[in-house]
Amino acid sequence: MIVYACPGQGSQTPGFLSPWLELDGVADLLAAYSEAAEVDLHTHGTVSDADTIRDTRIAQPLIVAASLIAARALRERTGTAPEGIAGHSVGELAALAEAGVIDDRTAMRLVGVRGRAMADAAAQTPTGMSAVLGGDEAAVLARLAELELTPANYNGGGQIVAAGALPALAALAEEPLRGTRVIPLQVAGAFHTSYMAPAVDALRSAVDGVEPANPTVRLWTNRDGTIVTEGATALDYLVDQVSSPVRWDLCMASFAENGITGLIELAPAGALTGLAKRGLRGVPTVAVKTPDDLDAAVALLNGEAA
Repeated sequence: MIVYACPGQGSQTPGFLSPWLELDGVADLLAAYSEAAEVDLHTHGTVSDADTIRDTRIAQPLIVAASLIAARALRERTGTAPEGIAGHSVGELAALAEAGVIDDRTAMRLVGVRGRAMADAAAQTPTGMSAVLGGDEAAVLARLAELELTPANYNGGGQIVAAGALPALAALAEEPLRGTRVIPLQVAGAFHTSYMAPAVDALRSAVDGVEPANPTVRLWTNRDGTIVTEGATALDYLVDQVSSPVRWDLCMASFAENGITGLIELAPAGALTGLAKRGLRGVPTVAVKTPDDLDAAVALLNGEAA
């Protein structure tokens, strides 16, 4: 079973959409996505600088648009859908669209709302996030609790992302636990924590009236790594996820339990294949960063070694 993985915030680099715009139909598709998200994706995906595209309002729609474009390109080359799919954080919107729960225009409308609402929530109180690499998980979690920080992302492979007040994150970095490394992340606030409660309300209002379909492929949830079979449940989990931890570690464990034979990370790729190298040792991976990577993805789908 080949699983598609849709990345979350932090994977984009300046100009990363430029090569995709050389594919037939992508410019028109991006224009439609821009209208739905209320963000100029063409400008921000081609010429905007790194600081601009780190803005949550811009980053989230850019990431979901890129994943949808890459998935469309793979579908056109293979004529098939993935056997399974999951998204990390905002990537769940692309995953729901590719699983048939919502259409891609709805995904883009919702990610526009999500990005704006999370940016507004983050602006209310100075907060941030830091990745903690290595160490004993129980000891790391105890240290976070001591500092009143929240484990926002359990990424697997020995990585937990802490979120919360900036002084507490500074204290974590100044006195890291033995065997750990602390890396501050370039994000606007403490995503996937109680600080994002206002954004949950905004997104819940935005999904009101959306009529989801049941997934047509295996669809995993960040909530607990289980496979979701009902569209309404997937949509509810998507909303709740804004203020609750991302359990990518449990997603990867479930991939393995369900017989994963390969993982293809959609654009803007790199982070999730990196985690898979540690959390899914021996499973072939392909990071689809540009259209040049599509051949390798197709080869993996055809049973050839990545």
